[in-house]
Amino acid sequence: MIDCIIIDDEQHAIDLLKEHIDQVHFLRLVSTTTDPVRGLTMITDLRPRLIFLDVQMPNLTGIEILNLVGKDSYIIMTTAYKEYALEGFEHAVVDYLLKPIAFVRFLKAVNRLWTFHNATQLKNDQDSYVFVKTEQKGKLLKIDSGRITYIEGLGNYVVIQMDDQRKITAYLKLKELAEHLSTMGFVRIHKSFIISLSHLTAIEGNMVRILNETKPIVIGEAYKKDFFELVNAKLLSSKRE
Repeated sequence: MIDCIIIDDEQHAIDLLKEHIDQVHFLRLVSTTTDPVRGLTMITDLRPRLIFLDVQMPNLTGIEILNLVGKDSYIIMTTAYKEYALEGFEHAVVDYLLKPIAFVRFLKAVNRLWTFHNATQLKNDQDSYVFVKTEQKGKLLKIDSGRITYIEGLGNYVVIQMDDQRKITAYLKLKELAEHLSTMGFVRIHKSFIISLSHLTAIEGNMVRILNETKPIVIGEAYKKDFFELVNAKLLSSKRE
């Protein structure tokens, strides 16, 4: 389900969009407004996944709103003026609908959005977990990578430490897991350890501390340079933000 709002200074245009939205099972209208300034507050408070946004409005135009809201929502622009289409697409909007909006044209826009939305969700889901072979023969366990605090390699198997203090033994090499988790916020700091950056609580000299762990983990000499470069990059990034 995609929650959406409508910001349009013409009530009849809102009413037509409402009718269209009511006919689409994966759209849920949560709010509407004819006041673009109030629309900005709605975006902040409701955090809708989709915004139907009129281009020409008093006090604040749709393009000005686009420049203020960032890229957290999908945007479908609506207007009676064809000349605004190019400017809208320069802001990476999903689509541009010309008023009065025909249902067939509306359906084409939201169906394309639904396909893209599902593909993105699937990728995010796939990127958030790993399957590992456990001690129980023939059993594969699905593990949420966000719950892993660190992993210790012990030859041909690893011990995965979870944030609820569980330890999971899995039969694979640390190198294989390191490659898979490298895009999920994990970093190898020792020949025997991978840690989660999100569960890293402190760096003390050549050691790191991990959430819920009393003993620190030593940073291996061969991994120091890459680790501290990554930490410094994260630090600079947070300062810019």
